[in-house]
Amino acid sequence: MTAHEIIIRPIVSERSFDMMSENKYTFEVARDANKYQIKDAIEELFNVKVTSVNTINVKPKTKRVRYVAGKTRQWKKAIVTLADGDSIEIYGNQA
Repeated sequence: MTAHEIIIRPIVSERSFDMMSENKYTFEVARDANKYQIKDAIEELFNVKVTSVNTINVKPKTKRVRYVAGKTRQWKKAIVTLADGDSIEIYGNQA
């Protein structure tokens, strides 16, 4: 798997923005990727030093649309802690 197949997208939420001040970044990752692959992919894509990776399997939730009940998709989330002095620009350089 390549780095672009492992890292699907950054998670942009209020909680993830609060964690950026602690040098922690949240990404949606491939469900079959392990912590070592996620670490290597982040270091390759963003040229930073990763100190730890925590992963969470997000379970599907039951949702109803009128009379039909269905489930949301199952996905994997990774919270990546970077070394001191490193950072990732999620939206690029904004002034």
